[in-house]
Amino acid sequence: MRKIARIIAAALGLGLALNLAGCGGGGGGSSTPAATNTPAPSGGTTSNPVTSNSTPNVLAVDASAVPTPVGAGNTMLVTVSGTGIHNQPMVSVKICAGGSNAATSCATIPNVIVDTASFGLRLVRSAIPNATFNALAAETDQSSGLPLAECALFGSGYAWGSVHTADVALSSEIAASVPIHVIGDPALTVAAPAECQVGRPLASAADIGANGILGIGVSPTDCGSLCELTARPQFYYTNAGNATSVPVSKQITNPVSLFAQDNNGVILEMAQVSDSGSATAQGTLVFGIDTQTNNVLNGTGAPILRTDLNGDFTSTYNGSVFTQTFFDSGSTVLFFPDTTIARDASSGYYIPATTVGRTSTLAGTNPASVTLGFNIGNGATLNASGNNAFNNLGIYITHQFDFGLPFFYGRHVYYGISGRASSGGGTGPYVAYVSS
Repeated sequence: MRKIARIIAAALGLGLALNLAGCGGGGGGSSTPAATNTPAPSGGTTSNPVTSNSTPNVLAVDASAVPTPVGAGNTMLVTVSGTGIHNQPMVSVKICAGGSNAATSCATIPNVIVDTASFGLRLVRSAIPNATFNALAAETDQSSGLPLAECALFGSGYAWGSVHTADVALSSEIAASVPIHVIGDPALTVAAPAECQVGRPLASAADIGANGILGIGVSPTDCGSLCELTARPQFYYTNAGNATSVPVSKQITNPVSLFAQDNNGVILEMAQVSDSGSATAQGTLVFGIDTQTNNVLNGTGAPILRTDLNGDFTSTYNGSVFTQTFFDSGSTVLFFPDTTIARDASSGYYIPATTVGRTSTLAGTNPASVTLGFNIGNGATLNASGNNAFNNLGIYITHQFDFGLPFFYGRHVYYGISGRASSGGGTGPYVAYVSS
């Protein structure tokens, strides 16, 4: 199974919500309803009555963990600012010729989304300088020898591009010869196959809202053995448009899994922001878990939540069980179903008259369960503020619970990569978090 970028970016300032929702396996069908461009909340119309027996309203205390200082080595700065889409955590990624120890034909690509619910680096072709791109070897199909391509399906469209090999440098960490996805590569001589063309094409930075996506979730690759054993439509293709199987070593790969050290996971740490929103936000992306003094999980008391290879675990909310629950920095709001909170009829944004508090019970292994509190503010009011970072935005969606970037503010959120062990989390895949 694969879950490509669960990026559901609600563009408050632009008056639309760009939804790049998660892909599932089994033919690439979306695991979430495919949203279309939706307007920002007007605050004028609600689509559900709020009854007197709604969920008790107890406001959660804001999380208060402070990010690790950014320095050399295994840390890098994460920023949220006025990119046109709120709550987008961005980093700069250095790519170089494969096998050069990140020293030849290099370029630093800014404004790449940190996405903890996808796996692998995806960059739009227009963001890569020609001199660097020309130094990136193209991956080829093992049977035909033709250039390899990939189709990445999202809730609002599809990304079609080539597969190339690059050295990827994140801070002082280097991943050698990483297969990356180059979106919108005009070198491909065939259009995306018909089964891939679901929704609109996502081929540029304007389409995506960034220069690329850095997928650093719990899986080492974006498809794994399923795509190695069989040719699966809506995944990998040759430049003739034929679906093909691909060895795991040639699949789009989470670069963290290829680091020489600090390769067992990541921690995303975002500083808390004002409940009314902040113009900017900062945080730290830390590589490795229990490998250095600045990435300790063991002894923190953090709840450990075992996940599948997509990063999903189970939660209970308002008496309903959600097996698709996940912590996703690539989602700009909290997505969950609650008919007791007033919401905007057109956009789905929650617009309570005053901020409301809710709780969800997460199924873990240590402890067996944990109660997580969160708050939901008025999306229309927050939209009007002109801020870019929000800790309490929510949108109604069914069948899943997506803890997007609002959850991350004031927390250290750990992602243990599948098959890699840490002293505090055991063998991945798992997620964990601390709130103070």
